[in-house]
Amino acid sequence: MRFLYGKQEMRTLARSQENCFLLTNGLGGYASVTSAYSVNRCDQGLLISAVKAPNERVTLVHRMSERLNVGGKDYYLSTQEFADGTAPEDGYRNLCFFLFDNVPHWRYHIGGVRVTRSMAMTYGQNTTAVLYKVENQSNAPCTLTVEPFVKFGPKEQAIQTEPNISYSAGKISCGPHTLHITTSGTLRQTPKRVQRLSYPEDAKDGRPGQGIAASICAAEITVEAGGTQEFSVIFSARRQFLTAEEIMTTQLRHQGELESRAGFRDPVARQLAVSADAFVARRASTNGMTILAGYPLFSDWGRDTMFALTGCALATGRFVDAASILRTFLAYEKDGLVPNLFPEGGHEPVYNTVDAALLLIDSVWQFVRRCGNWDFVREAYPTLERIIAAYRKGTHHAIFMDTDGLIHAGEGSDQVTWMDVCVQGILPTPRHGKPVEVNAYWYNALKIMEEFSQKLGFDPKDYGQLAEKVKASFVEKFYMADKGYLKDVLSGTSADEQLRCNQIWALSLPYTMLTHEQECNVLHTVEQNLFTSCGLRTLAPSDREFRGTYGGDQVNRDMAYHQGTVWVFPLGAFYLAYLKVRGNTPEAKADVRAQLAALEPMLREGCAGQLPEIYDGLCPSVGKGCFAQAWSVGEILRVYEAIDKNG
Repeated sequence: MRFLYGKQEMRTLARSQENCFLLTNGLGGYASVTSAYSVNRCDQGLLISAVKAPNERVTLVHRMSERLNVGGKDYYLSTQEFADGTAPEDGYRNLCFFLFDNVPHWRYHIGGVRVTRSMAMTYGQNTTAVLYKVENQSNAPCTLTVEPFVKFGPKEQAIQTEPNISYSAGKISCGPHTLHITTSGTLRQTPKRVQRLSYPEDAKDGRPGQGIAASICAAEITVEAGGTQEFSVIFSARRQFLTAEEIMTTQLRHQGELESRAGFRDPVARQLAVSADAFVARRASTNGMTILAGYPLFSDWGRDTMFALTGCALATGRFVDAASILRTFLAYEKDGLVPNLFPEGGHEPVYNTVDAALLLIDSVWQFVRRCGNWDFVREAYPTLERIIAAYRKGTHHAIFMDTDGLIHAGEGSDQVTWMDVCVQGILPTPRHGKPVEVNAYWYNALKIMEEFSQKLGFDPKDYGQLAEKVKASFVEKFYMADKGYLKDVLSGTSADEQLRCNQIWALSLPYTMLTHEQECNVLHTVEQNLFTSCGLRTLAPSDREFRGTYGGDQVNRDMAYHQGTVWVFPLGAFYLAYLKVRGNTPEAKADVRAQLAALEPMLREGCAGQLPEIYDGLCPSVGKGCFAQAWSVGEILRVYEAIDKNG
């Protein structure tokens, strides 16, 4: 899809910086700046290098200052706010349009000179190429000078002290890191310059609102009157042998292959198939593939990976990557749990999640359903058996099967469902007890194990009998016939009957427990109280604990995170449930397709071509949290798979 932003979106400095783009390299490295070619948060940049894939990321090139001299006068192409409140780099005023069409393009027109800028990354390398075309229709020579400002600090750190950088023969060095610069123009050392930048997007969320970047070299090209020249600069963590044109061609070919392999017809689905590639990355510590939860804030987490895998990898035909991801989690199973965080820097994996292991069983089912690889199921089966056995017997974090067959999880300060915030000792969303979605996953896992056992020649009776017990207990204890929806948790507290989105997974999974009438009632209640076109609210607005706005410092944001904030990813389960209760008829699919029209402005707002993590609960209009979120993209891809590939 093409996302075009013109002068109408560049009326003010603030408007010009509302949108950004994301390029990634399959290692966790990325490039992301605003449509005005500025950075307005510390974790943006032209080259964020994955020093150790995928989560040890260092910002090498933070921003670029660009000046075009025409007739002896300097004009900026770049835009930037500084910490003193000034914005002398006002290139957004000269910008004709910004276009994102899998890669970003900018067009400027100044005094008869047209400048086009494009950018690409090399898949599998920490390399960014910036390409320029200068068409000089003025009456005098023009000179384009580009000056990279480096940070050499962790991507999430707004550095406050001047980096100790040095320059030598196309290399900028700082401590253990080196940036290699290749250009088709003239590269020269310049006096060191330090800028203190403003980060308004960070400031409004309580993070440091300013930080430092420095320059020590510049590249430039002069174009005679009436002439046209192409010019490029390549930034890389290692010596580079590809040309900028080869980097661009390779990236576009890679994205074309992703789109073709996925096989979607709908243009939005085709875009999301390419967008999903941003999250699939290599993990050095496990020597396998993983899924990053979101850019620019998150690393790879077990729960998010299991949620995102079906859409981001399976629905897009990436079966080899999916198998690699699943094998990693199968190998790291311990006491019936799988990691929520993988080892970094010698640390042990963290297993603080109740749902990831149950979702792993579902992911294996989703995998075999699409590719028919029962040898993989046979390989995974012993681990899946251990997961079920551990949940029945009991394992860490007070995860155990009670006498009624239902799963209990959580105690003390442990928050082991996806609503996992603990802020200053406060649990804004306490869900200790028997969470509704966990028990829906539990029943689904038991039925899948019954199916697997039968297929592989084992006795399935034990799994089937336990599943029937779970079903009877679930329907009896969770469904409230007088209210038409499911309890959120069984804990004996006022939290039990709060109207939350977690019940939607009791309708959307492969194996479910409610009658058709009960499912219709639950879906109606969720649609009436929690549904928005951007996602599902985490709590009904009628609840006295509802918070309709997400923002402010960490405490205020965490207190609102699951207390009404709209999340995009449950929208996938909602639409799958919607299709299911209507019999997956052509009419139901057409209805869902019509509703999905709301995605197009979502893809255009924030990060072009991506779906964000969350929105405000009262008025969901501006994406918040991560500007690109894996399970948001993945769950919507599952919906398109249901309506686009299957009718």
